[in-house]
Amino acid sequence: MDFRDLRYFEVIAAEGNLGRAAERLFRTQPALTKCIDRLEADLGAQLFEKSGRHMRLTAAGTALLARAKRLAIMVEDTSRELQEHASGLRGTIRVGCVPTLAEHLMPAVLQDLLAEAPEVKLDLMVAMNDPILRALREGQLDLVVGPVVDNDEELESEQFAEDVVVVMASGEHPIFAGEYTLRDLQAYKWILPATGVASRQFLDQTFERNGLPRPQVQVESNVLNMILPILEKTPLLGFMTRFNLLSGRANVREVALLETTMRRRLGLTFRRTGYISPVMQRLSAILRARGGDLSGDGEGEA
Repeated sequence: MDFRDLRYFEVIAAEGNLGRAAERLFRTQPALTKCIDRLEADLGAQLFEKSGRHMRLTAAGTALLARAKRLAIMVEDTSRELQEHASGLRGTIRVGCVPTLAEHLMPAVLQDLLAEAPEVKLDLMVAMNDPILRALREGQLDLVVGPVVDNDEELESEQFAEDVVVVMASGEHPIFAGEYTLRDLQAYKWILPATGVASRQFLDQTFERNGLPRPQVQVESNVLNMILPILEKTPLLGFMTRFNLLSGRANVREVALLETTMRRRLGLTFRRTGYISPVMQRLSAILRARGGDLSGDGEGEA
């Protein structure tokens, strides 16, 4: 198989239409038709089935697309490795990071890295865990800094710290007037991330496991920078990392309950077959060292 044919095949599969694929690739439709014919002849299998003007992948086409994407990532990694082999701590590294670590870990990490490698360029994607892991799988990122991934055929994780996520409220919140239980938390409304976020799922399941309705969410937001100020100024409850208490940036306290204490392992995640450049190796070492200094296990009150 010709690698160029595979790249054209990827675009045709993505567009689902020869005309649009031809425009995107600056090739003629007959040329792309010949590309498909060559691939099908080499593989002895039909790759597309037509539905009007739309082209849908067959089972064989779907399998080839997955392989072609992996091969494209390997070719790109090989090219980068050859270019960076003699350049030392240079080049571009593409890192995905969850917001908690982007705020509390990455500034110190970048301080150390840029002191050693002033010529390096860093493309930093800050997002929730699912989007950055998807970008890592697709070859758009080289490394993800966030919760550890277990039992994955494509990805490999290495833990460097532990995070503790707890319920928080304003320091003046009425919940602190006396003793409280999980049931008492139901008297208040919450600011929480979307239902697809692991911490939200943990909290919902905790209430259900104890025979209670899920928390009443009044504000739903994945923009973590705005949660602390909102907690400080309102009677809402939130569910955030203890790192925010250690920073002392807002008048908030932990609503300390064993049931609502969520522990999660944090670490570095790579593609198992991905290329790790010299500068990425150095960044990883700094992350391990700085990550070991993190502590989300301190006292609950700020």
